[in-house]
Amino acid sequence: MGTVRHILQKKGHTVLSIGPSTTVYYALECMVEQNVGALLVMDGERFAGIFTERDYARKIILRGKASKETQVREIMSEHPVTVTPDDTVENCMNLMTQKYIRHLPVLEDGKLVGLVSIGDIVKYIIEDQKFIIDNLEHYITGH
Repeated sequence: MGTVRHILQKKGHTVLSIGPSTTVYYALECMVEQNVGALLVMDGERFAGIFTERDYARKIILRGKASKETQVREIMSEHPVTVTPDDTVENCMNLMTQKYIRHLPVLEDGKLVGLVSIGDIVKYIIEDQKFIIDNLEHYITGH
């Protein structure tokens, strides 16, 4: 099975981020505009946490807060589960399943180098299985 590094080589290392003082409303606008379910929170060059749709649903709507007045720092997940580029895809699947999460920030030597989502993991597995099936078909048929 492959590693997070393999996924990032195809996907790229670009991540969408916001600052901790950004309003929740603006963060949601960015998420809708980019069609993503999470944004990484950066305090300058320092990785500060992650803001997800789940954070919004559980910490704004259900608590009666106003998204135009609340800053991301108030509701973001400050210590999310992270992985390294050398973690396996299988390990990512296990973490996501056990922790009920859909996004894993990727850190290398303490620095943010990317983000993998459940969609990235599924896409990688499908492509990997297709490659194996194609090779087996070529082997069996001799073509």
